[in-house]
Amino acid sequence: MTITTAWRRLLAEFLGTALLVTAVVGSGVMATTLSPDDVGLQLLENSTATAFALGALILMFGPVSGGHFNPVVSIAGWFLGRRSPDDIGLSGRQLPGYVIAQVGGAVAGCMLANLMFALPAVEFSTKARAAGHLWLGEVVATTGLVFLVFGLARSGRAAAAPAAVGAYIGAAYWFTSSTSFANPAVTIGRAFTDTFAGIALFTVPGFVGAQLIGLMIGVGLIISLYPHAGRAADDVLVPHTADTDTAEPAHTLTPSPPRRRLPEGPS
Repeated sequence: MTITTAWRRLLAEFLGTALLVTAVVGSGVMATTLSPDDVGLQLLENSTATAFALGALILMFGPVSGGHFNPVVSIAGWFLGRRSPDDIGLSGRQLPGYVIAQVGGAVAGCMLANLMFALPAVEFSTKARAAGHLWLGEVVATTGLVFLVFGLARSGRAAAAPAAVGAYIGAAYWFTSSTSFANPAVTIGRAFTDTFAGIALFTVPGFVGAQLIGLMIGVGLIISLYPHAGRAADDVLVPHTADTDTAEPAHTLTPSPPRRRLPEGPS
């Protein structure tokens, strides 16, 4: 991968994560403004905007960087790729850059949302989210997200990821106690706003820890049910055929060549 290609991928991850957090925080502010006395309606408005925005952003930036916008997806892709005999997917040298771009983008996106609604660019949240049942909700949400993304890739349905991931996150807002952050970068970014979507900075480590546990469980389930999932690490999230600007195969995105049926059976 050339330096130019690497730069473009990191920019895509930065911008995609920034716009995702802008959508989460901005729609939360708008929801509380339009429906000040109905928390249920606020959550509906916030989750709907987030789900649609996430699907659109994966479509926009996926062909450049894979559209991860989430350290747990990047870490899972790196780990599963290392288990493949072809050593594919996100490399160990690329992973830190992805995570830094995602976290930086999340903070920038939160600041942008604050400014759009005439709030201070940085206003640390006072909304404490520290409780065992909330952490359990994050474990469940993150486990499901990891399993969904890599299950789609391994079963040859990665092209459905924008709609499927957006739908899952939109639904998980409602069926998890934590409202499904499921993303360490987004969690950190949301600490910089004292609005509907905020999370107090001192409660961020508990959420991130729960998300990492969900990551490990999700990867474990993928390995158990799709033993050769690493072969599809290049397909996360949106596959395409080549980097047209450099005529170089997009290493983390290029669909794997047709695979021979494995003797171990379908996986």
